Amino acid sequence: MGDSRRTVFLALLASAALRGQAPDPQDPQHRNNFPPHPGEGDVKLPNGKSQKDAIAKQNHEQALKDAQTLVDLAQQLKDDIDRAGQYVVPVSALKKTEEVEKLAKRIRGRLRT
Repeated sequence: MGDSRRTVFLALLASAALRGQAPDPQDPQHRNNFPPHPGEGDVKLPNGKSQKDAIAKQNHEQALKDAQTLVDLAQQLKDDIDRAGQYVVPVSALKKTEEVEKLAKRIRGRLRT
């Protein structure tokens, strides 16, 4: 039992000593001078433009198209409900609400990235 206590004590003492000797990340002498990961740098396309900018522009254009489709679909849904009357829900209106949901989720996902 004395040996196991001594082993645990020495292990704790050694870990405390090593923790005290850890290099300070603020010290310029101990900073990592490794190049950034390949995914971190900005990749240039063959035409010289930034790949991130090209993707952002494409996502923006697609979000605008999807938003216009969403507006058109919402207007069609409103027209269907207006024509149907007070106690009738057309099946096409239910399908359009599902399309509206999918489109809204797609736009939200595109805007988050």
